[in-house]
Amino acid sequence: MVMVSTLPPTGPLLWSISVRDQWATSPGDDLHLDLRGPRLREGLMEALRDAIRTGRLTPGAKLPSSRTLGADLGIARNTVAQAYAELVAEGWLTARQGAATRVATRATTAPATTAPMPVLRHRHVHDLRSGLPDVSAFPRAEWTKATRRALAAAPDDAFGFPNARGRPELLTELAGYLARTRGVRAQPDQIVVCSGVTHGLLLLAEVLKRRGNPEIAVEAYGLRAHRDRLADAGIRTPAVPVDAEGAVVDQLPGAGAVLLTPSHQFPTGVALHPDRRVTVVDWARRTGGLVLEDDYDGEFRYDRSPVGALQGLDPEHVGYLGTASKALTPGLRLGWLVLPPRIAHAVAEVKGEFDLHASTLDQLTMAAFISSGAYDRHIRAMRLRYRRRRDQLVAALAEHSPSARVTGLSAGLHVLVELPSGNESAVVQGSAWQDLAVHGLAAFRHPAAEADRDALVIGYGTPSASAWSGALTALCRVLP
Repeated sequence: MVMVSTLPPTGPLLWSISVRDQWATSPGDDLHLDLRGPRLREGLMEALRDAIRTGRLTPGAKLPSSRTLGADLGIARNTVAQAYAELVAEGWLTARQGAATRVATRATTAPATTAPMPVLRHRHVHDLRSGLPDVSAFPRAEWTKATRRALAAAPDDAFGFPNARGRPELLTELAGYLARTRGVRAQPDQIVVCSGVTHGLLLLAEVLKRRGNPEIAVEAYGLRAHRDRLADAGIRTPAVPVDAEGAVVDQLPGAGAVLLTPSHQFPTGVALHPDRRVTVVDWARRTGGLVLEDDYDGEFRYDRSPVGALQGLDPEHVGYLGTASKALTPGLRLGWLVLPPRIAHAVAEVKGEFDLHASTLDQLTMAAFISSGAYDRHIRAMRLRYRRRRDQLVAALAEHSPSARVTGLSAGLHVLVELPSGNESAVVQGSAWQDLAVHGLAAFRHPAAEADRDALVIGYGTPSASAWSGALTALCRVLP
């Protein structure tokens, strides 16, 4: 039995759920879960965590199938399945092929209390999740110097209401830096500063919707957060297959745009084959479509010169999305869009409507940081640090797990460690027992894409220098 209710529109969504015998803490009891917030998957995950923490769901308790729970709640089966998969990865649940999903025997629980309990996420001792840099290496002293220079040189109008495109000082510096390091062809008025790539995608999605193109094709493996945010914005995201040569762009659907990671496909790590680079640009010219190039880690290439930006082939049909998240820190919330003139103005207008602007001071500081050469120096230092870690990771895996196949080595902050078929879920679960946070490849697979391999996506940029050795040792313990 499931009961659903909501608070008044001014408050957060509240879903109150009561599920009978099959997954209650004891036969005949009801289990009540509160799903708070507008996003059902996150709400369901947090409600289940809370039920486990407080002992209302005991170790070994059986959960209903994703189909059953989805039907009871009136939500998509995939939403429940994704919530279960993430909780398995975090160590709260266990799942085996052909068997029911159950509460993990070592899941963290807490005694009941009459006082409200704070909602806390488990923090793993070791973290090898992908998508994060070593934030402990943020160049604090150089950034402080750049801030002082920026404040001293800032004109008075910098402290008024910001321009939707961004500060001209930063736009000018970015145009020069991206041309020099990534082969991007752009004038400052083609750049729009945003609060990270996800924010930039939402701005582009709004423009495409208004132009009657509510569809952005995405790679079959990629960030779920991008797909989810686009779906929230009313954008369809059909999948483009990915193989050993990158996205299979000769199979593009009839979308108005396609989002690619051509320099270093995320998370498989392959570069888009030169022939396919030409193919996708030809597609955009022929159809009037827009190619969106997410260059999330283009600065970090180790074994040969960086692959130039796809945007350089045709600035009229390729938009370039960049960010300071990998090079500096995601906490800065600073990204940029380099767009064809036919769409740059529309994106800036939409950004002005929503009034979501990156900090003016951060923009001025970033401009000073680039112009002084500090950004280049930081990139070079981090490139050496990450290359050493990559080499240590490869050597450790060769010694402790010689059967593991490691790919995606030439660039970025992560590698793909392929596993024997059927091992991914067990290894992710085993990692949780070692207090190691890792992502399985399944976490990045498009719902419409078929599973074609088992693998771990290992982010070697995430740990601090002092934590790196311990994380590497924990990984070696869990690999088959």
